[in-house]
Amino acid sequence: MSAPTRWTELRRFTAARVALGRAGNGLPTAAHLDFQEAHAQARDAVHSSLDAGALEAALATLGLPVVRVASQALDRRAYLLRPDLGRRLRVADRDRLPAAPGALLFVVADGLCATGVQAQAPALIAAAIPLLRRTGLEIAPVVVADQARVALGDEIGGAMGAAMVAMLIGERPGLTALDSLGAYLTWDPRPGRTDAERNCISNIRPGGLSPAQAAEKLAWLAGAARRLGETGVALKDEQPAGVMLPP
Repeated sequence: MSAPTRWTELRRFTAARVALGRAGNGLPTAAHLDFQEAHAQARDAVHSSLDAGALEAALATLGLPVVRVASQALDRRAYLLRPDLGRRLRVADRDRLPAAPGALLFVVADGLCATGVQAQAPALIAAAIPLLRRTGLEIAPVVVADQARVALGDEIGGAMGAAMVAMLIGERPGLTALDSLGAYLTWDPRPGRTDAERNCISNIRPGGLSPAQAAEKLAWLAGAARRLGETGVALKDEQPAGVMLPP
C-alpha cells in the first residue's frame, strides 16, 4: 500500500490555506502574517472605487451607449451600513434612463469589490453580445451604477422597460479572491423581485470562470429565459456540457 499523500502536496491544487503547519498551539509566524495581509487586502477591496471613465472607454469600443447612474447611498459608508439605499435609484437619475422595451440590459455596478468589475465586466460583455444577438435579443444601452446592490438592476430595468437585466457586480472579496465578478440575470425586472427570481453566475475571475465561459453561460440562460418567460428557481441550468449555442 502506498504511503498517504502528504498534506503539503495538496497546496498544488488549491489556493485555500491548507497544510500551514503550526508553532505550538498556533500558526507559524509567516502563515499568520500572510493571513493578516490577505485580510487587510480584502478590507481594502471592499472600499475600492470604480474608475467609471476607464470603464466607459472600454465599453465604448463595443458601440453601445453608456449611461451613468447612482444609488441613493451617498458614499461608501452609507452603502455598507444601509444596504437598502444601494437598492434604490437616485431620484434625479430616473429621467435620464432611455427606453429599451424588450431588450436585454447590462447594468455594471461596483458592488462589494469594484476591482473585479473593472477587470472582468468589459471582457464578459464583449464576449456575450454576439452570442446574445444570435438568440435574437436586442441589447440596451449599458448602465454603469455607483454604490449599487444587485436589486438596483430591477428598478433600472423596470424603468427602461427591458425584457431582462444582467447585473454585473463585484462579489464580496475573500482571502484569496479580490477580483471576482458575479452576473445576476432577472426576467421582467421591476422593484420587489427576489433572489429566488434570478439566476447567478459566480466566481468570474482568473482562476475561476473566465469572462468568455461566463458569457456563454449567460447567453444560454438568457435564451432559455426568453423561451420560458422566467428566471430563478423556475429556470434550471440544463445546458449540455460542451454545447453552448447553436450555429
